[in-house]
Amino acid sequence: MFIRDVEMQQGFLSELNSLGLIVQTSADEDLAEHLSSGQRTVYCGFDPTADSLHVGNLVPLLALRRFQLAGHRPILLVGGATGMIGDPSGRSSERELRSPEEIASSVDKLSTQASRFLDFDCGDTSAVVVDNAEWTKELTVIHFLRDIGKHFSVNAMINKEFVRSRIEDDSVGISYTEFSYILLQSYDFLVLNQRYDCTIQMGGNDQWGNITSGLDLIRRIERKQAFALSYPLLTKADGTKFGKSTGGIPWLDPSKTSPYMFYQFWRNCDDEVVIHFLKILTFLDAGDIAEMQRALEEDPGRRLPQIKLAQEITDIVHGDEGVQAAERITDALFANDIDSLAEEDLAQLALDGMSSTEISSASVSLVDVLVSSGLAVTPRGEVTQGQAKKLIKSNAVSVNGDKAEDEVMMLSIDSALYGKYLIVQKGKKNHHLVVFGG
Repeated sequence: MFIRDVEMQQGFLSELNSLGLIVQTSADEDLAEHLSSGQRTVYCGFDPTADSLHVGNLVPLLALRRFQLAGHRPILLVGGATGMIGDPSGRSSERELRSPEEIASSVDKLSTQASRFLDFDCGDTSAVVVDNAEWTKELTVIHFLRDIGKHFSVNAMINKEFVRSRIEDDSVGISYTEFSYILLQSYDFLVLNQRYDCTIQMGGNDQWGNITSGLDLIRRIERKQAFALSYPLLTKADGTKFGKSTGGIPWLDPSKTSPYMFYQFWRNCDDEVVIHFLKILTFLDAGDIAEMQRALEEDPGRRLPQIKLAQEITDIVHGDEGVQAAERITDALFANDIDSLAEEDLAQLALDGMSSTEISSASVSLVDVLVSSGLAVTPRGEVTQGQAKKLIKSNAVSVNGDKAEDEVMMLSIDSALYGKYLIVQKGKKNHHLVVFGG
C-alpha cells in the first residue's frame, strides 16, 4: 500500500542516490514530488538477446524491487519485438540478429527468471510482466511512420551520443534497423503510459538517449509529463562493464552458472568495488554496509565484505540452499575434504565450477591428466610429463584428498566418487575434476 508521505518518498530517492543507484534523472524536484503525491508505475525493459539474464541485469531488477517496497508498482518489459532489432546503445558494432524462434524461447525464459525478484501478489503494487511484441505485431509500417515517426526529428536523433559515435566511425556506421530502435523504445513507453499510467522509465545510463526520447513522445501525444531515471552499468574494478560480449559473465540460470561458481565470482571480487556492489546488489542496511567498510579497512586479507557479498547475492538468486551448497563445496576444497561432497555438489563442479576432463574409458594415468589439464606447468611455462612426475614425487599432488606418491598411478572409475568423479589437486588452490563416462 502506498503511503502518502512526502518526506519518506524524498528520502527514498535520496537513499537511491546514496547507494549509487542513480546516475541521472529528469526533472529532479518534479520527480520527488511526483513520487510523493501518489502511487506510481515504473518500468524497465530487458531485451532477450540471450536465453538467460546475467549479473548485470541484477541492478535494474533489484532497483525495481526497491520501488515496489516503497509503495510503487513495477512493470518488467521483456522485448519480444525490440529484441528482434537490437539496442545499439553502448555498442561499437552492429548486433547479430537472432531468429524469431530464438527470441520467443528467450522471452519465456527471461520472464520466468525475472519474476523471481518481484512480488506479483501484493495488491495494487503487484508487479506486471509485459512483452512489447503484443502491441507491435499488428502495427503496420504506414501507421508507425505516420502516427509515431512524425514526432521524431532526425537531427535530434543523430545528435544522440551513441548514434553520433557510430556515425563518426566509418568502419562501423549504424544501420537503419538499429537507428529505428529509438522509436520502438519510445513507443513502448507511450503504450505503457496509456495502458498502465506508467510515468517513470528506468534504464542503464547508456540508454539515456532512448529514454528521454520516450519522454518527448509522451509529452507530444498525451500532453503529459513523464520521468526518466538511469542506473549505473555494473563494472569491474578496471571500469570495463559486465556483459555477454565481454565474456566470463555469471548467468542467473543455474544450468549455465552453478550456485558454487556464482558464489565464487563474488567472493573473488576486487576490494575496490566490493562495497559498491554491497550497496547496489543487496538489501543490507547502512549500518551493515558501514561495518563491512570497517572490516575492509582493518583487515582486507580476511575478505569479510566479499564473503558477505557472495552470501547475500547468492541467496537472492539461488536461495538459501544455493548458499549452503556453495559454502559446503568451498570448505571441502579448501580443507581437501573431498569425500564430504555430495553427488550434486560434484555435479555443480562438473558444470562450470572448475576445469575438468571427461574420460570415456575406465581409467587414465595421473600423469596424462596433469599434462592435459595444464597443472604440470614448469616455471618456464611449459607443460611436460617430466614436470608431472616431479610434482608427484614431491608430494604436491592429491587425488580425492589423498596424496599421490606413484608416478605411474592410474585413475580408475572404480575409485571415483559416486562411480564418476575424481578431483586432482596441485598445492592448495589448483583443482581439476576428472569425470568418467564423458
